[in-house]
Amino acid sequence: MMGLSGLLIISILMWVASFINGATDSSDACALNNLYSSMNSPSQLTGWSASSNDPCGQSWKGVTCSGSRVTEIKISGLGLSGSIGFQLASLTALNELDVSNNNLGDTIPYGLPPNVQRLNLAGNNFNGAIPYSISQMTSLNLLNLSHNHLQQQLNDMFGNLASLSTLDLSYNSIPGNLPESFSSLTSMSSLYLQNNQFTGTIDVLANLPLENLNVENNQFTGWIPQQLQSINIQTGGNSWSSGAAPPPPPGTPPAKINHPKSGNTNRQSGGSGGNKSGIGGGAIAGIIISLLLVGAIVAFFLIKRRSRRSSPDVENLDNQPFTSLSSHEVHEMKPVQISSSNNMKKSETAASINLKRPVSVHQKSFDEDDFSNKPVVTKKLTPVPQNVKSYSIADLQMATGSFSVDNLIGEGSIGRVYRAQFGDGKVLAVKKIDSSVLSRYPEDFTEIVANISRLHHPNVTELVGYCSEHGQHLLVYQFHKNGSLHDFLHLSDEYTKPLTWNTRVKIALGSARALEYLHEVCSPSVVHKNFKSENILLDAELNPHLSDSGLASLISDANQAISHNACAPEVADSGQYTLKSDVYSFGVVMLELLTGRKPFDGSRPRAEQSLVRWATPQLHDIDALTKMVDPELEDLYPVKSLSRFADVIALCVQPEPEFRPPMSEVVQDLVRLVQRSNMSKRTVGNSSRQFENPDSIDGSV
Repeated sequence: MMGLSGLLIISILMWVASFINGATDSSDACALNNLYSSMNSPSQLTGWSASSNDPCGQSWKGVTCSGSRVTEIKISGLGLSGSIGFQLASLTALNELDVSNNNLGDTIPYGLPPNVQRLNLAGNNFNGAIPYSISQMTSLNLLNLSHNHLQQQLNDMFGNLASLSTLDLSYNSIPGNLPESFSSLTSMSSLYLQNNQFTGTIDVLANLPLENLNVENNQFTGWIPQQLQSINIQTGGNSWSSGAAPPPPPGTPPAKINHPKSGNTNRQSGGSGGNKSGIGGGAIAGIIISLLLVGAIVAFFLIKRRSRRSSPDVENLDNQPFTSLSSHEVHEMKPVQISSSNNMKKSETAASINLKRPVSVHQKSFDEDDFSNKPVVTKKLTPVPQNVKSYSIADLQMATGSFSVDNLIGEGSIGRVYRAQFGDGKVLAVKKIDSSVLSRYPEDFTEIVANISRLHHPNVTELVGYCSEHGQHLLVYQFHKNGSLHDFLHLSDEYTKPLTWNTRVKIALGSARALEYLHEVCSPSVVHKNFKSENILLDAELNPHLSDSGLASLISDANQAISHNACAPEVADSGQYTLKSDVYSFGVVMLELLTGRKPFDGSRPRAEQSLVRWATPQLHDIDALTKMVDPELEDLYPVKSLSRFADVIALCVQPEPEFRPPMSEVVQDLVRLVQRSNMSKRTVGNSSRQFENPDSIDGSV
C-alpha cells in the first residue's frame, strides 16, 4: 500500500516538474494558437495546435523559446497558406519572425511583434500597405517584404528605425516618391528597391552609410548623387538625367562622401573610368554658373538699395504689380519704410488694383475688409519643403471668388476655410488664418508651414500649399467632398444617408491612427489640441482625415478650453493641453459616433446636456447602452462590438489623465474589435460588408 502511495507521489511530482519546465507564457501561447488557426491549421507544422497552451514545452516546429517566452518563429518555405492573424503584438519577447516563401496573403496586420529584430515576410502574397506599427519597432535590424504584392505608397514612418541595417522592398508594386524619413536610417547598409514603381529622385539616400543599393526598374528621375557612386549600386531601368548635375545652391554644405567598407564596387559613370586629378569640365561650368548667380544677386540688391535711397517714399515701387518673393530674394532685404499716411493710402490703392478681382456690387467678398494691403515687411524665412506649393494671393482670390461667402465651408478659432476651384479643375480647401491669431506666434509663418508639411499619414489631411503675401497667411489643403463628421452626425439633410455601424467603426479606427501617428510616430510628439468631430473630414469613401494637425501653436489654450466642448477636465481647470487630453477628446468623438449626440446640447434636459456626464455611467450596462445608441442605426449593429466600443470610450474619458491609455493601445483595442466581430452575419443592408482586415478600413489600402 505504501509502495503504491509512494509511486503516486512520485508521479505527481514528475508531472508538476514537467509542467513547470515546459509552461509557456499564456499570451505567447494564445498568439501561436491564433497564428496556427489563421494559417488554416497546416499539417506541415508538426506539434502545433489551435488549443494547446505549451508550444515551448512541446517543441513546436520552428519555435524557439527562452524560459517561458517565445523568442523565434522560423517557418519559412513550408507551403503555408491563409494569413498570419492579428495577435502577434503580444509576442513581446520575439526576436525573429520568418514566414518567408510561403503562400500567405491578405494585408500585413497592424499588430506585429513590437520588439522583433528580424522580420522576414518575403515571398508571399501580402498586399495593400506597410502598416504604421512598423514605425514603432525600434529594434528592427532586418526588414524583408520583397516578392509580395504591396501596392500602396510608402508613408513617412521610418524616422525611428535607426537600427535598421537591411531593408528589402524589391519586387512589389510600390508607387510614389521615397519618404523623407529614409534619411534617418543611419545604420542602413543594404537597401533593395528594385522592380517597383518608385518615382522622383533618390537624393534622400545620399548621406546614408550604404554599401549595397539596388534601385533598378523603377521610374526614378534626376541625378544619381555623387556620394552613392562609390558603392555597390545597380541603377538600370530608370529615367536618369544626363549630363553634369547642377551645382548646389549657394551656401549648401559640402556633400559627405560614403566610402565603401569593401572593395566590391560597381560604379555608374557616363565618362571614362580612369581616375583623373584636377577639376573636370562639369565642375568648372558649375563654378562659373555659381559666380554668375552670386553676381546677379549682389547686383540686384545694389540696384534696389540705390533706387530706395533716391526716392523719398515707396510710391514708385507700389505702382508696380506685387510679385511673391523667393526665399533667396527675401533673406537680405530690409523692411520697406512707409514715410507718411498719404503714401500708405497710395500703396494700398495700387496693391488693391493689382491684386483684387472685381467684386460684384450685389455680392460682397466675405473677407474684403481683411485685404486692405499692409506694408510689405520681409524677413529671413524658414525654408519650406519643395513638396509644398507657394500660391499668390491673386491665385487664391480667383479660385475662391475673392473669398466670397458662397465658398465659405467652415470657420473656427484660427480662421475661415473656403472652397477653391482652380483653372485646371482641381478643388482644394483654403484656410485663411486670422492676423490676430498669427500675431501671438513668436516665429515666422513659414516655420509653421514647414512643420505641417512633414506630416504624412493616410488619415491626416495633406498640406498642398501656402500663401504668405502682403500681411496675409493662408494654408491650402486637400479638399474632402463629404465635409466633416460633425455635419454627417448632427446636421439633418434629406440627401445624406446615416452612417452605418461599420462606417462608424472605420471612422473611429482611422481617427485613432491619425492621433497615434501624431503622438507616437512624430518626433517630437504633436499635440493636436483641437481634436473634435468638426476637424474629422470624410472623403468620397467616408474615410476619415484629421485636419488642423500641427496648428496647436496658434491656439490659445485658455480660450480653446472655454470654447471646446470636448476638452478634458484638466484642460478646463488649467487650460493646458497634453497628449492625454487629446485621448479624452477622442473618447468624446467616439461617444458622438455611438449616440449621434453633440458633446454639449443645451436643448436637452439638464441631466443630458453634457454628453460625457450623461453617457459615462451607462457604458458598462448593456441594457442602458443599447438605449443610448443613435436611433439612426435602427438597431443594425452587433451587440458584442457595441460593448467593446463602449469599453474603449470608458478608458479614454477617465477623469484622471494618467489612467487614459496611449493611442497605440486604443488602436490595438479597435483592431481587435474589428477582427473579432463577424459583422456580415449580424447586420443587414449597407452595414453587412465585413472588414476582412483592420488595415483595409483606414483609407490606406
